[in-house]
Amino acid sequence: MSEVHRASCRVAVAILNWNGEGHLRRFLPSVVAHNADADRVVLIDNGSDDASLAYVSAQFPEVEVVELPSNAGFAGGYNAGLELLAQRMEAEWYVLLNSDVEVTEGWVDALVAGSERNGWSVAQPKMRAVDRRAEFEYAGAAGGYMDRHGFMFCAGRIFDAHEVDHGQYDAERPVFWASGAALLVRVSAWEEVGGLDVDFFAHMEEIDLCWRLKNRGHLVGVVTGTHVYHLGGGTLAQSNPRKAHLNFRNNLFLLFKNDHRSGIRGRIFRRQILDGMAAVRFLLEGKWTFFKAVIQAHSDFRSHMGALRNKRAKELAECSVPAGQQSALAGRYSGSIVVDYFIRRKKKWSDLPSSRFS
Repeated sequence: MSEVHRASCRVAVAILNWNGEGHLRRFLPSVVAHNADADRVVLIDNGSDDASLAYVSAQFPEVEVVELPSNAGFAGGYNAGLELLAQRMEAEWYVLLNSDVEVTEGWVDALVAGSERNGWSVAQPKMRAVDRRAEFEYAGAAGGYMDRHGFMFCAGRIFDAHEVDHGQYDAERPVFWASGAALLVRVSAWEEVGGLDVDFFAHMEEIDLCWRLKNRGHLVGVVTGTHVYHLGGGTLAQSNPRKAHLNFRNNLFLLFKNDHRSGIRGRIFRRQILDGMAAVRFLLEGKWTFFKAVIQAHSDFRSHMGALRNKRAKELAECSVPAGQQSALAGRYSGSIVVDYFIRRKKKWSDLPSSRFS
């Protein structure tokens, strides 16, 4: 039997879509307009039943379409879609791009050049807000970090404090995680770890991906010479208790799986105490559904413990970074961002002591 011929490209810019015709009409034109000749734009459709596919077929026939039979979530959708795409097309890099992102001229070229220059396997551009275009956007801002308790924050955005981008974080640098809203990843690295963890379904799966790759010696960075604009909340708004549930649950998932230093049970317990304090705060504010979301997140974490132990053992077996050195993985913050933000009133990444970053 003759070998099936596959097309080739430098970068496959893959947009995951589920009933997102409105986003595609608003944002896909910028992606197509700023697509380089060596790259391809791909739409992975997660079983939509709106007019998304008809719109793309009529307006942008050059976009490669991969159709999935049902909504497999963010993680499952990308895993299945990119697996099918790999049967048709050979790429050196993937970009996982949210359907609610407006891109700028030369953004992919800048991402690839910055990653190759620094030896990064994963990278993101600066993320600004669509409706406040000078301001950093929540999901990624100018690169992601993690504190000693596993809380995530960004240069340019700590909790709900968003800075205006006036070039203060324009130095290219390694980070702990890159935003899944516009994530460049080397295809060989993606395949090495089997893509995203489908148990996450949505939210923090890109942080889990970055951590698993870092544990295998890969580097993650932010390319600050380019930026994109992200709407955010296109699937679940920040005010949605379902999003709160996934974030609290998935944060425990990725900590247990990927933090291979000794004493993990103690760190998980301390994190659960802090989560409990957040739940009480929700209750005092009258946010009953958010209080329940935290409680359910912890219940789900316990119910997944058997599977998580197996995943942790697998990650430990495949990890190439000694457990004793994991605390020094680039982008870790040895302080508590909760204490720094709420008690010490440090609202900017630049206010945090640089000596506490690995």
